[in-house]
Amino acid sequence: QVQLAESGGGLVQAGGSLRLSCAASERTFSYFAMGWFRQAPGKERQFVAAISRSGGSTYYAGAVKGRFTISRDNDKNTVHQQMNSLKPEDTAVYYCAATPGVEVTRGYEYEYWGQGTQVTVSS
Repeated sequence: QVQLAESGGGLVQAGGSLRLSCAASERTFSYFAMGWFRQAPGKERQFVAAISRSGGSTYYAGAVKGRFTISRDNDKNTVHQQMNSLKPEDTAVYYCAATPGVEVTRGYEYEYWGQGTQVTVSS
């Protein structure tokens, strides 16, 4: 069982930045690809970004490409998401997730999920 805990959410003005972090309990953290998803009120959960087990490959949704950067530290069992140039439409609960699979942009591929952290971007 992998436990994930997100942190770093908050309220920021449009154009600002936030850095989300996700700490994993699992010592075999490097066995999992990691992803960030988000869900806004009344909307479906959507893929944001993912990173491969080694960190050598990253994947981004079109809406965030060039603004968000995902990274991981396998020695510290953590994954981060740096979010720059934030927009009001980025407002959502952001979830960290872990998968041993390969379809890292698909939410159904992920087995473990954190509780989420709220990001609110004001205009």
